[in-house]
Amino acid sequence: MLVKPGITGPWQVSGRSNLSKEESESLDVSYVQNWSMLGDIVLLFRTVGAVVTHKGAY
Repeated sequence: MLVKPGITGPWQVSGRSNLSKEESESLDVSYVQNWSMLGDIVLLFRTVGAVVTHKGAY
């Protein structure tokens, strides 16, 4: 709860609706524990891909 929510995150680009609650939480915890600027840049590019392809969205 110490991290402010953002516009995107690991679960949004990793399948969204195809993931269980536990998988989503695990991805978010891993993101916080392993944060890096390069990781955020990669996440932004993956976000664009997820939006364009609608992967995992219902």
